[in-house]
Amino acid sequence: MNVILNGENREVPENSSVEQLLEQFSLPRQRVAIELNKNVVRRKDWAEIMLSEADKVEVIHFVGGG
Repeated sequence: MNVILNGENREVPENSSVEQLLEQFSLPRQRVAIELNKNVVRRKDWAEIMLSEADKVEVIHFVGGG
């Protein structure tokens, strides 16, 4: 199935969770926030939230500085 990941169409297996999406595309799990269809997904829910066709996922990286 296809989802939109950070503005780009990406193909993922059916019944993929948010956590599996991060694994598939080797995305970091530390210092990131996940937004699914404009709703923030809590880290503890990443494994349970399943993706659907045409979902819009944004992975937001936090960068520290001084």
